[in-house]
Amino acid sequence: MAVRHAQVFLVAFVLHFLLVLAVAAHDTLWLIGHGLTILPKFCEFSAEKVERFTSALLTQDIASPSPLRRALSTYLHLAGIERGYGYFAPNVPVSYKLVLELHHADGTIDYEVPGGGRAATELRIASLLDEIGRSRNDRLREYLIKMVARSVWREHPDVSTVRAIFGLRNLPTVDEVERGAKESYEFLYAYDFSRANTPSPLTNP
Repeated sequence: MAVRHAQVFLVAFVLHFLLVLAVAAHDTLWLIGHGLTILPKFCEFSAEKVERFTSALLTQDIASPSPLRRALSTYLHLAGIERGYGYFAPNVPVSYKLVLELHHADGTIDYEVPGGGRAATELRIASLLDEIGRSRNDRLREYLIKMVARSVWREHPDVSTVRAIFGLRNLPTVDEVERGAKESYEFLYAYDFSRANTPSPLTNP
């Protein structure tokens, strides 16, 4: 009996340690796999493959909230290991941009970006946009953007529909800036939200 208990504890320890390792390594592997570190190019492919394995282990690639995903998420939160800790200077996040096209009841159209130009708010929004851009789950991405669009309706009660346009800002390098290059935008997703209808994605490349 004692041997069996010891085996159960050993298996539990190994599984717990494997989850801790997967959570701790996931973000770092993502950065390496997307070429956001000074590591050589040949490291990117290997890191991306291992990062996909950690995502599968943490059930992050499962589109719907299955019982397994809910159980694992609950355990990670109870154990306090749901997110890795960073001890290095933060990496400059990939720069995403969200533009909200506001359609008013009188037919006029306005454009607004979350944050309203306030530096402190834009800093918090930048972190949210980075999480949205990194998400592989279409439903989660749409839900997060919908939450941002809802905040607009509180400030603009006459808005009937909102088109949310999510894209990637391609920032030029120092050499390119010296040659006069400017930032460009790459379209990624667009969603239509209305007060009456359930939102549905317009484009999901």
